[in-house]
Amino acid sequence: MSNFEKKFGKYAIPNLTFILIGCYVIGYVMQLINASFLNFLTLDASKIILHGQVWRIFSWILVPPESLGIFTVIMLFFYFSIGTTMERTLGTYKYNVFIFRGMFLTVLASVVCFGICYFFPKAMLSVFGEQYRELASAFFEIGSKEDQMEVIEKVFEQLAPVFSTYYINISIFMAFAIVYPEMQVLLMFVIPIKVKWLGILDLVIMAYTFFVGDVFTKFSVGAALINIAIFYLTIRNLSHLRPKQVIRRAQYVQKVQTAKIATKHKCAICGQTEKDNPDMEFRFCSKCNGNYEYCSEHLYTHEHVK
Repeated sequence: MSNFEKKFGKYAIPNLTFILIGCYVIGYVMQLINASFLNFLTLDASKIILHGQVWRIFSWILVPPESLGIFTVIMLFFYFSIGTTMERTLGTYKYNVFIFRGMFLTVLASVVCFGICYFFPKAMLSVFGEQYRELASAFFEIGSKEDQMEVIEKVFEQLAPVFSTYYINISIFMAFAIVYPEMQVLLMFVIPIKVKWLGILDLVIMAYTFFVGDVFTKFSVGAALINIAIFYLTIRNLSHLRPKQVIRRAQYVQKVQTAKIATKHKCAICGQTEKDNPDMEFRFCSKCNGNYEYCSEHLYTHEHVK
């Protein structure tokens, strides 16, 4: 990673969390103007591969993961806070890698899901979930490949919104919990709780969603879990990013810088300098054998060096 950072670090995008939230704002504006237009922006791999709608590889980032409300606004402020904190902790380049890796894995999950549906349609359509049983059962009465693809496209059109930034946002919080496990937040603005417990709760919920969800949900959640796993395996070897290590390193740097500050006067008895007490007077003792300087408190009370 360090070698890649040396080569490509200059291309890292600063304030990436702010840009992502800006994308959500654009999406919410589109939602208010014409909500149906967002259907042309979702990460629908069937439309990308079969119809060449390549803009969907990027435009799905504009699709808000939730409807607009006061709780959503609060969560956006919260994610802006933890996102900027993570960028300062990891560095702009590593934070970019984490976010874009999550996006890449989500796009890859959508494409792989479509590929499996394309080559093994019967096996996939039979496990789409109860709400799509009727649509899936119709597939078995269809013979031609074109008709089969039409059924698959209909299913993808309805389930494509599952591939969104929702689980990427959760992965940001889980990454934050890995780096700052002991930090406390106010749950519901009242209950103090450590971030690590919320991170564990998110992990349990995502694992449950993975096992009980439909095929599309499994791929979407799986992409986020893989991103978190990669992050954990890389961050555990970077002990210098831990909060305690950051504080200890900052204290060490401060001590070193303090030690480097030169002083003009220093008492040979108490070690006091003009930095400690700007009003203190210092004098050399002519009766001491050597170059000894004393503060006014010890100038006449010290034992002379022979």
